[in-house]
Amino acid sequence: MSDRIPAKAERAESAVAVVHGGNLHEAAGRYGIAYEAWLDLSTGINPHGYPVPPVPADAWRRLPDDGDGFAACAARYYGAPDAAHVLPVAGSQAAIRTLPSLLPAGRVGIAPLTYSEYAPAFERAGHETTPLDVSMQRLPEALTHVVIVNPNNPTAEHLGAAKLLQWHAQLSARGGSLLVDEAFADAAVDASANGSLAASVERAGLVVLRSPGKFFGLAGVRAGFVLAEPGLLAALRGMLGAWTVGGPARHAVTAAFADEPWQRQTRARLATDSARLVTLLRAHGFATRSTALFAWTDDARAAALHEALARQGVWTRLFAATGSVRFGLPAHAHEWTRFEQALSEAVRAIR
Repeated sequence: MSDRIPAKAERAESAVAVVHGGNLHEAAGRYGIAYEAWLDLSTGINPHGYPVPPVPADAWRRLPDDGDGFAACAARYYGAPDAAHVLPVAGSQAAIRTLPSLLPAGRVGIAPLTYSEYAPAFERAGHETTPLDVSMQRLPEALTHVVIVNPNNPTAEHLGAAKLLQWHAQLSARGGSLLVDEAFADAAVDASANGSLAASVERAGLVVLRSPGKFFGLAGVRAGFVLAEPGLLAALRGMLGAWTVGGPARHAVTAAFADEPWQRQTRARLATDSARLVTLLRAHGFATRSTALFAWTDDARAAALHEALARQGVWTRLFAATGSVRFGLPAHAHEWTRFEQALSEAVRAIR
């Protein structure tokens, strides 16, 4: 997913276009380096995606059937109360664009640096957005809704479930809502420590978004889930229409959710790779924060580092408004070697 920054600066920017990672064709054109020659570390997607089993022929021929148990499968995996509290959607993006129009217009608190689609979506629906200080315990009375990406993309900041539920109670009492995007929560080695609110979505005014795209490396299937009380999901379903998630995507995600051995092995592998990435960056003097899928630095040299790496065909995610940079994980040994060499050369170039 990409990222949002200072309200005023990016509000003007968002009127033109929202920037995301993975824009490798743009990088190839800008730097004159062939597309296939790049090492793309600009997203937080697992480079070792789930090995989807062969897709049954019926998944291609038939229309998706809501009676296939897909929502129930997601409810079990995420720990939601039941299938009635889960709506499959065509990626979290579909919900982000649609949900604001279903909520009472008001003032929406959004962290200064987080996923970049939220503020424009709420503003298009007639809401006012304002920067949110996530360190506060008591929310300002002027806030109607709050959006939290947890853990946050790109800063990796994580808020505990107790604090979020306290915020929800404050917002609910004034007729507002709390939207929590847990796109990166699956990668936590200890699932009980990821602070998910999935089990609490029977509460009115609490919405949780989940996505198999990041941890399972299935961003291309465009599948996601909205977890909320059934009334809101019915309204959202009415807005989005039928067949939002196709048969092949349902097959891939169902298989991934059922494969617990792969999940355990992958969480352990990502933890090791993330630690390696952080160690490498810190060895060059860059203070970082990280999740299992990416590392982020707001070092004063970060923007220059991004540029120096790009000139070597290594693409990272620059957040221009703050000059900070996010690094995804290399996939294979030769990619790690290339990144280590490019990083050393880039650091020398910017001294």
